[in-house]
Parts: sequence; structure tokens; C-alpha cells
Amino acid sequence: QVQLVESGGGLVQPGGSLRLSCAASGFTFSTSPMKWYRQAPGKEREYVASITRSGGSTNYADSVKGRFTISRDNAKNTVYLQMNSLKPEDTAVYYCNFWLSKNFWGQGTQVTVSS
Repeated sequence: QVQLVESGGGLVQPGGSLRLSCAASGFTFSTSPMKWYRQAPGKEREYVASITRSGGSTNYADSVKGRFTISRDNAKNTVYLQMNSLKPEDTAVYYCNFWLSKNFWGQGTQVTVSS
């Protein structure tokens, strides 16, 4: 059974940092490109970042480029999202994702950036 479990969200002040984790199970993690998405209240879910199977290549939405870093540890079946210089507009529920015949999503982790 495929499972994606996000963690690491919370309340942080503007300019602060958080590191999100997504623990994967039930599929061959090391052969799956992984992505992070986010959904703010009243808005559609949007792409944040992606990483190739080996971790050798990454891609970011313009809104987070230079502030967020996606990485993975295939030995731990985990993908990470390091978020620095957080802004109030980064407030959202963050989801990890992969595609294998269909999209798979975790339950999400709430990130709130507020003073």
C-alpha cells in the first residue's frame, strides 16, 4: 500500500526557516521522481519543487527559487523541502507527490508564516 507521510510544518515568523519531510513506503522510492505542492486557503494546489530519481536534478517554481531546496535520501525513502526566508505568502498546506499511473498524495502538513 502506497503511503506518503509529511511532517515538519508549523508556525514560523517571516524570515524564518522550516524543513519538511515526506516519508514514503509501498513503492520503489529510488526509482520515482518526487514533487512538493502547496495549497493556500481559497486557492488551487500549486507546484513548488521536484527532484529526479537520483537527486541529481531539481526544479523550482519561480515563487520559491533561491529560498527553497528539495532533496532526497533514497536510503531512508524520504524527500525533504528546506524552506528559508519564509514569507507570509508561503502559508499553505504542503503535500508531497509522485505519479505512477496516477497521482499519489500525502495528507499534507500545515505551514503558517506569521508574526
